[in-house]
Amino acid sequence: MIDFEKFSKYSKPGPRYTSYPTAVEFSEKFTYDRYIEKLQSQDESKPLSLYFHLPFCRSACYFCGCNVVYTSKEEKKDRYIDYLTKEMEILSQFIDTKKEVTQLHFGGGTPTFFSDAQLERVIEAIHKMFPNFSNDAEVSCEIDPRFLTKKQMDILKKGGFNRVSFGVQDFEPKVQEAVHRLQSFEETKRAVDIAREAGMKSVNIDLIYGLPYQTFESFKRTLDMTIKLDPDRIAVFNYAHVPWMKKTMRKIDETTLPHPSEKLKILKYTIDFFTSNGYKMIGMDHFAKPDDELFKAIEKGELHRNFQGYTTKGGSHLIGIGLTSIGEGDDYYAQNYKEMNFYEKAIDEGKLPFHRGVELSLDDKIRKAVIMELMSNFKLNIPRIEKEFSIDFKKYFADAIEELQEFVKEGLVYIDDQKIEVSPTGTLLIRNICMPFDAYLKKIPEKKRVFSKTV
Repeated sequence: MIDFEKFSKYSKPGPRYTSYPTAVEFSEKFTYDRYIEKLQSQDESKPLSLYFHLPFCRSACYFCGCNVVYTSKEEKKDRYIDYLTKEMEILSQFIDTKKEVTQLHFGGGTPTFFSDAQLERVIEAIHKMFPNFSNDAEVSCEIDPRFLTKKQMDILKKGGFNRVSFGVQDFEPKVQEAVHRLQSFEETKRAVDIAREAGMKSVNIDLIYGLPYQTFESFKRTLDMTIKLDPDRIAVFNYAHVPWMKKTMRKIDETTLPHPSEKLKILKYTIDFFTSNGYKMIGMDHFAKPDDELFKAIEKGELHRNFQGYTTKGGSHLIGIGLTSIGEGDDYYAQNYKEMNFYEKAIDEGKLPFHRGVELSLDDKIRKAVIMELMSNFKLNIPRIEKEFSIDFKKYFADAIEELQEFVKEGLVYIDDQKIEVSPTGTLLIRNICMPFDAYLKKIPEKKRVFSKTV
């Protein structure tokens, strides 16, 4: 029996580790010229992974932490497509756009807030610039079920999209009202049916726990409704409440947010619920059916984590295109401007809209390898890290191993000379377990950390 009250003491600000170093460390010290050098010096044998940020939404969902532009004007979206096309043309001066593409993702915003004609225009521009998609490329799009037509889905399918991810968050009307996103089960089912009829290979549902007015009992009802949609994958994210970064989150009454002990109870039940219904837990917040590629990847220890979540397509060169998007190379992260005027100005000057980033040191690379492997597979092969980086692991990470003893005593982590392994209960606290390996976090006093709570 898990003592959720006891574990709630681990609720503290901490990174989600979609990158290491985290975005907090991105700065303008990583210059435009250095970024161009990095783009041109990446391993030629690596395929491309493309992320396109389509930032427009009709109205604000108060839980959303993404960089969004609210508009009802079609001409703004048409203008943005013009700039995306110009950005790709500039990019083609610095990378080989004829290289194989193994992954493409549309994130937002609400990509399907673009009209069918606008979506078709974006997809055609991408295939014109990047013509060499691999046969098994993972091509996915985030979808708000309230904005989806059959015509849009047909265009996505024709453009090679094989995965769609529907934002649901919670089916409870009271929760939906509190986060300003009213969306019936019937609306979501209609959208899922459209995707199935179009022949989408994989349908994902996104849920969030930790939202206002959520309780253990209310979330059980949301899970029961979700399983009726028979998704291939489910992502169950911990709500990141960061009102100091996102003004719209200030509209949420913090007294209505569930206590960390209630959230842990919800998470534990969610894991039991999906595993007893035939799904496998993938990383810290995803679930997939046994025939899903993610499931097979975790069995082989080949699961990877990046800004798009968990993926089987690791080892590629990630290029972020569009407002605020983030790219990742062997030894750098790079982010575009968040403000539309700066984004457009850079492109008008014939430059990539790069704003800031970070160049990885050898120590960063070592810690990144450790953290990402733990976040993805809940275990770490110590001899492999020692061989890859020529280090004595226990000497290099003596302080981290000392910090982990608290989790070892609780039975949440097991450590010997060959491996670090997180127990099933320890997976609930995987962000906390990775934090001792984060060199930057140690330099920030806990009260000054700008991250969301780990529990």
